[in-house]
Amino acid sequence: MASETLRILPLGEGDVAAVIALAGVIWRHHYPGIISMEQIDYMLAQRYTPAIILDQMQSDSAWWDQALFGGRMIGFAQYELHGRSMKLDKLYLHQDFQRQGYGGRMLADVEDAARRRGADAVRLNVNKHNLKSIAAYRKNGYEVIETVVVDMGGGYVMDDYVMQKAL
Repeated sequence: MASETLRILPLGEGDVAAVIALAGVIWRHHYPGIISMEQIDYMLAQRYTPAIILDQMQSDSAWWDQALFGGRMIGFAQYELHGRSMKLDKLYLHQDFQRQGYGGRMLADVEDAARRRGADAVRLNVNKHNLKSIAAYRKNGYEVIETVVVDMGGGYVMDDYVMQKAL
């Protein structure tokens, strides 16, 4: 099985710059056609700074993981406990490693972490036009439970589905 070579480990402080760089590569490849390049740049600047990531890493209720293949970071996930559910805020995998089971393995790892921490569900938001990701989440047992439009400032909104999987 190809996923046997994938390792998922907690993100370390020394890995923050690599996550920020990988996020830029993934977002600039995946999101054109879904959101504008201006919104991509805005969201990257808003979500991926060393201060924000380190603050989340030091929290008792938020976690960052990295996916490694052959010693190379190919993906990452960030999730936080919200009451009885785990909010999967970020799960990204480099395009060269998609459709090989690695994303599903990363999701399963988040779900295991959620169970260990007493959560009864994993929730996430996904852009309504992000059809590849929606299909991947559905394949892994997630279903749409609501739609939301969130003003994120800068003249941008997130027009999302909220998806959930009961654990």
